[in-house]
Amino acid sequence: MDFAGRHVVITGASTGIGRATAARVVAGGGAVTLIARRAALLQDAAQQLGPSAGWAAADVADKAALVVALDDAVAARGPIDGLFCNAGIGGTFAAVEDYADAAFDAVMAVNCKSVFHAIAHVAPAMKARRRGAILVTGSLASERGMAMNAAYVASKHAVLGLARGVALELAPFGVRCNCVVPGFIETPMLDALPPDAAQAMAVRVPQGRTGSADELAHVAAFLLSDAASHVTAQSWAVDGGLLGTLSL
Repeated sequence: MDFAGRHVVITGASTGIGRATAARVVAGGGAVTLIARRAALLQDAAQQLGPSAGWAAADVADKAALVVALDDAVAARGPIDGLFCNAGIGGTFAAVEDYADAAFDAVMAVNCKSVFHAIAHVAPAMKARRRGAILVTGSLASERGMAMNAAYVASKHAVLGLARGVALELAPFGVRCNCVVPGFIETPMLDALPPDAAQAMAVRVPQGRTGSADELAHVAAFLLSDAASHVTAQSWAVDGGLLGTLSL
């Protein structure tokens, strides 16, 4: 996976999957711009990645702030060759009739609307250059219904549909768009669960374990690279076999 001369922008990049993917891109010779909310974590990540990494602190749910971050990335490191919309939140757990409007809107703003806004902003330049790769982070909830978290399931179904629609729309311009579907991956979101809950999840995986952020990042980097030049409109699971074998 050669990223020499390529610039990849990653949201949700201060920790977990985003940070691990940034490391893969830099290792492949590319430049990265990291976008997330927490400046201290971004600065630390960029310092560890070296001079090929820049960062911009922004809440992706704020369209204006997101657009400024994307424009600053282009000004600092050149045209965006790859966009990885990875930022996401889990929302709250409640029965659908008890799910608060504000909580629903917050999840949709981060998990769905920010992806739409980012893609819409970078697409014209990619179309003009007739090259580019877009990747969005979905979820097992992109493919399966899950109880007690209506907003998360709705948002993750939505971004998969968005990715497929964008892939068809941009294919004539040489731009690809795919959705990566993490299973139970060791990220801050998973780490926040009680140990017994995390263990119960792990034993349901056919491989008998959770996955690492680096394992997911390897697939994400592949989909962002020219090695995946004939891969678009796909939902690509990194889940140890969960979707192919079990009902969630």
